[in-house]
Amino acid sequence: MAVQKLYAGAKLRETRLRLNLTQKEFAAKLGVSLPYLNQMENNNRPVSTTVVLALAQEFGFDVTELGQGDAERLVTDMREALADPVFAEAAPPLADLRLTASNAPALAHAFLALHRAYRQTHERLASLDEALGREGAQLQPSPWEEVRDFFHYCDNYIDAVDRAGERLGETLAASGNIATAAIEHLAAAGITVAETQGPALRLFDPESRTLTLSSLSPRETQTFQLLIQVALLRQEQLLEATLDLARFQSDTARSIAKLGLANYFAGAVLMPYRRFLAAAQETRHDLELLATRFGASIEQVAHRLSTLQRPGAKGIPFFFVRVDQAGTITKRHSATRLQFARFGGACPLWNVHRAFETPGRFLRQLAETPDGVRYINLARDVSKPGGRFGAPVRRYAIALGCEVRHAGALVYADGLDLGREGTFEPIGISCRICERRACHQRSVPPLERRLSIAEDRRGVLPYEVE
Repeated sequence: MAVQKLYAGAKLRETRLRLNLTQKEFAAKLGVSLPYLNQMENNNRPVSTTVVLALAQEFGFDVTELGQGDAERLVTDMREALADPVFAEAAPPLADLRLTASNAPALAHAFLALHRAYRQTHERLASLDEALGREGAQLQPSPWEEVRDFFHYCDNYIDAVDRAGERLGETLAASGNIATAAIEHLAAAGITVAETQGPALRLFDPESRTLTLSSLSPRETQTFQLLIQVALLRQEQLLEATLDLARFQSDTARSIAKLGLANYFAGAVLMPYRRFLAAAQETRHDLELLATRFGASIEQVAHRLSTLQRPGAKGIPFFFVRVDQAGTITKRHSATRLQFARFGGACPLWNVHRAFETPGRFLRQLAETPDGVRYINLARDVSKPGGRFGAPVRRYAIALGCEVRHAGALVYADGLDLGREGTFEPIGISCRICERRACHQRSVPPLERRLSIAEDRRGVLPYEVE
């Protein structure tokens, strides 16, 4: 069997620049010639075994990272952007996209930013309630999308925040009750915690130094909101330093990201990295057992599992997604090759859409994407009642999944026939870039395929994909 060559020029160059070394100095430490290093950094030659070993020995580099990075997700993101009808006559071939993602990732990011700016401008022009011609208006990406991409391209793992949360979590857990310990932690700073039956989950009054939590929320929600406030009040310096490094383009994006980091910190406190990773492996990633052990909700546990990507101590690479009843993705992250639709609707064949039909139950799905990668997917509804009669119920469904090669480490794979071809359901990302020719749920034709229209014949679709 042929060995797949490893081209990782961008990652190699990024490592050298992070170490503040010239090409000549880096080549000497790796034991290769300067021209050879130059060729590897430009993906003209694959990374040799000698270089891989030198990276590990000289710099303690996690060599598994060479085969990872942003290339695959950049290709996916560019394909989704190019599914926009504006590119219908000029969409480049897939080979060109892969070359751009590998050799010129900065250009790929710039293209995606430009497309986001174009879409936002188009939406503004189409909206009658948008103020036209206002002074000082600037073309910027949506703050929400900017923050989403920040976490997306960090693999949803922020090392400094995660480790700080882990340290505090172990300290608080030593007292036995993490919520009680967190209240005492805030009390040391002169902050009082109270409860109310009001609609706000969390409300902090800086004048009275009082944090009020809703008693109508489940206990795990109250604890999580308490820890978010701990992050905002006691870890502000860490959060602000992390935000400075991110260099967001607007104050709105920075504010959204700060809350996102506070939520991340809360998860790291409630479920400290090393202890949670060990428990996940011990229970074979049983979400209910983990939720009970750590006093967290099913959604909190699922999201935390998708963040276990610490170098040198990585967990299973999971994807995590949350959708509402309309199928809109409200949270998404993927440490796998499976990416989610950024422009347009998601694939309706994912089992996450069926979770609303079976409340309180886990749904399992074996699925295969058009690139031939197979996954095991888990879905469940996570309805959030208002806590009193007449209060609105927020209904969501979450999905957690990984490549099927990790199935043995998941309790949810027990009893599934992983060897039979028919058990893997064909799914995609979105219809516009899905290459499947005969899908009964296709909503629009694939952009990169020609269509055949037969007047005297009608199948499931009014056209055939060539």
